[in-house]
Amino acid sequence: MVTNKCLVLLWSALTALPAFAAQHVAVHPRPNFQSADQDTIREIVDMERQSKEATLHRDAEFTRRILAEDYVAITPLGQVTTKEDAVSARRSSQLRYEAMNVTDMVVRIYGDTAVVTTRADVKGHQLGEDFSGPYRYTRIWVRRNGHWQTVSYQATVTQ
Repeated sequence: MVTNKCLVLLWSALTALPAFAAQHVAVHPRPNFQSADQDTIREIVDMERQSKEATLHRDAEFTRRILAEDYVAITPLGQVTTKEDAVSARRSSQLRYEAMNVTDMVVRIYGDTAVVTTRADVKGHQLGEDFSGPYRYTRIWVRRNGHWQTVSYQATVTQ
């Protein structure tokens, strides 16, 4: 039960964590791929970098700003978490990330929507339990009123 609770809190935090500074970003162009898409990809990669820093520093205010009000995440255990869950997890001193390494990031643009998939190797502790290991996640960003917000996130533990 404690392990399940830790994973819920971990993924509440990771949902806001958006990815970390990408070491490798791939672009999968669609027909009519435009330079505006390239600019948008750079914006999204920068948002992912900012999210990594916010996660490492437990910046709840960044999390509150970046997540949409209707944000929903699905944890590796299939549990649903909300924006409030993610902000609360950031405020908690019981959740600590020591390191994050993001690789294999792919950013795809569909108008005012961006879909990010990546691999993240994390090292950290929640309530004294180690949650370190490899994960893959998908995050969906939507541009609303000129600002990017995360609306959805799903993570999977990998080997």
